[in-house]
Amino acid sequence: MLGQAFEDFADTLQIDNMEDIDTKFQSITKRLNTSYWETNSEEDHGYKVGSLGRYTAIKGVSDLDMLFVLPDELYTQYNNYKENGQSALLQSVKNEIKKKYPKTIVRGDGQVVVITFSNYEVEVCPVFEEADGSYTYPDSNNGGKWKRTDPMPEIGESEYMIEHTDEHFKYVCQMVRAWKNHIGFKMGGLLVDTLVHKFFNKYPSYESTTFDNYLSLLKDLFSYLKGLNKDQKYWNALGSNQQVYNKDGIFVEKAEVAYNKIKDLDDDSEDLYEVLQELFGKNFPIPETVQKSAESRYAMASYSDKEQFIENLFPVDIRYSLKIDCEVKQNGFREILLRTLLRQRKPLLINKELTFFITKNEIEEKELSYDIHWKVRNRGPEAIKKKMLRGEIVRGNGTKIERTSFKGGHYVECYIIHNGVCVARDSIDVPIAIESYIR
Repeated sequence: MLGQAFEDFADTLQIDNMEDIDTKFQSITKRLNTSYWETNSEEDHGYKVGSLGRYTAIKGVSDLDMLFVLPDELYTQYNNYKENGQSALLQSVKNEIKKKYPKTIVRGDGQVVVITFSNYEVEVCPVFEEADGSYTYPDSNNGGKWKRTDPMPEIGESEYMIEHTDEHFKYVCQMVRAWKNHIGFKMGGLLVDTLVHKFFNKYPSYESTTFDNYLSLLKDLFSYLKGLNKDQKYWNALGSNQQVYNKDGIFVEKAEVAYNKIKDLDDDSEDLYEVLQELFGKNFPIPETVQKSAESRYAMASYSDKEQFIENLFPVDIRYSLKIDCEVKQNGFREILLRTLLRQRKPLLINKELTFFITKNEIEEKELSYDIHWKVRNRGPEAIKKKMLRGEIVRGNGTKIERTSFKGGHYVECYIIHNGVCVARDSIDVPIAIESYIR
């Protein structure tokens, strides 16, 4: 039963708009071939890379990374520019793409040209092929320079591992993505695939795993991830040994929390599926017999529960950092920040005004358009009794004001929506004591 649930969950993670992505990829490739190679080919010189190229992307992925190989003589032309030939090269590629998509947002972004379609973006990186199969690409930041990338060995190693493990390497990489999307933290796709690759190398018995063994596999995987050094600056990528940089190591802390949630579970644990949904979201399937048992236990809440889930409203692909906090006030005077209160393990009492606000919004720093949505969820018997579970997701602005009124373990979550996709999220627990809740 559990093995089937993991298999069904893996099925839900598969990309469902690949035909549209392929069509866009082919049209961009054809346009650039026409511009730079005097051919109409939809395939030559263009390559899917990134998670889609490695076959580890999941449903809701919001970016297609592609390389387009340019003629060598253009490198000489742009390298001879007195100032930032890299920027001039990106501008040239941008202008050629605009001929195909004149009404679509096309912009340069340091190292790539970004084309914004509905629910996803294509990032085109113009490159020059080197004799060893690697590529040189432009970086227009800080006056301009050339950099090297080597994605083909990464794709090859991923393809090998997928075949060698009967696709379970792919499924595990995808479940790690689903976990980080649900929990809401930034972790690059190449880092995900690299660390899962290292995990399989450390635990070779899982190369022949089945879905029936996934609970054990996840325990060992989260144990492996939580044991890594969060301050390590980089890991060597699968296949290429390129340096994959680790900016904050937050995944180590998140893995420890995940491990502590599942370490004592087995197939017969009463709260097994509840915990798996805490890790992976409500899309993790619950067998019908377990679902009926849970419904009978929580029938008291069902009539008034209007909770919404961001996964059902928008595709989720966490690519940017978001951090929220809360100012606790009494009679209009600030007392403390909620995260400080939580660290000090002090109770949050009644009659407090709570002002939730954003402390870091990476997508704003990148000057991209976005909308903000909030969710307030009350939990516990008092919330059920008073029909105040809440949980609706509503559009708002950078702050949200609430007030404590009855006890329970509540939480508030914030979502950043860009181009129809949830690209950042964060939540904060609101443990209210002494007969209080959020209203």
